[in-house]
Amino acid sequence: MKVTVDVDCTPQEARSFLGLPDMDPVHDIYLDKIKTAMDEGIGPEAIERMIRSWAPMGDVGMNMMKGFLDQIGGGASSTSRKKKKD
Repeated sequence: MKVTVDVDCTPQEARSFLGLPDMDPVHDIYLDKIKTAMDEGIGPEAIERMIRSWAPMGDVGMNMMKGFLDQIGGGASSTSRKKKKD
């Protein structure tokens, strides 16, 4: 036996029906902060803070990421130096 139920509702009605919290106030605050940051301009410090918060393990992850990028950058520059010598 197979039963199919079609529900026609908005996303807000579905969240309410499933007992999920109303995230609209949080979403509005988030959008306001993003708009303010865009109006003021984003500096290197803000980008570093953002990436640091995304990096796994905080500062340790950030240092690992910096080391990885330094190795990639160092490898590329040392390769170009070798080609110039030859």
